[in-house]
Amino acid sequence: MTVFTTLDILGTVAFVISGSLSAMNRKLDLFGIFIIAFVTSIGGGTIRDILIGNTPVSWMQNTTTMYLISGVTVFSIIFRNKLDYLKGSLFLFDTIGLGVFTIIGVESGINAGLEPIICVGLGATTGCFGGVIRDILCNEIPVLFRKEIYATISIAGGVCFMILYAFKVDQTITNISTALFIIIIRLLVVKYKVSLPLFTIKNHDSSD
Repeated sequence: MTVFTTLDILGTVAFVISGSLSAMNRKLDLFGIFIIAFVTSIGGGTIRDILIGNTPVSWMQNTTTMYLISGVTVFSIIFRNKLDYLKGSLFLFDTIGLGVFTIIGVESGINAGLEPIICVGLGATTGCFGGVIRDILCNEIPVLFRKEIYATISIAGGVCFMILYAFKVDQTITNISTALFIIIIRLLVVKYKVSLPLFTIKNHDSSD
């Protein structure tokens, strides 16, 4: 099993659990839970593959992914109370998925021979857009578009990866360092409530 495959499995598991918990917290039925778990785990990767012309997309070429998603979803349902009991479990699994899938997206861009800035963008797309689709289906404004720093962390992680890659650092060290960078930065950002500035337009009441 390659490092890339291992990362893909870890990221998929993390996002399936994240999607399953999110769906159950919103009291969706069994079908709804499976759909949310599915799109959370493969949404970003699907968009990435379409952008780089890798079709059929990866999960269509490897049915093992479908079995993995189904199995982890069932696991999440059975052990939902224990998973939900863990403080911040949804946030933690979402953060792990963000870190791992960002790396996968960047590596996909590198393997496709794309420019570094595009590779970083693919990393952010892979890491973030499964969560965007999940939030939209759960009738929430995606966390990506709210004040919490999310995509910015993924982009920073992608830049970190490209720097280490440029200096020919060992792949395993690069992967672990990038994942830890993203996870630690997001934990710190949330703990200290760091956010990007919000901009609003003032509404002026018109009078006759």
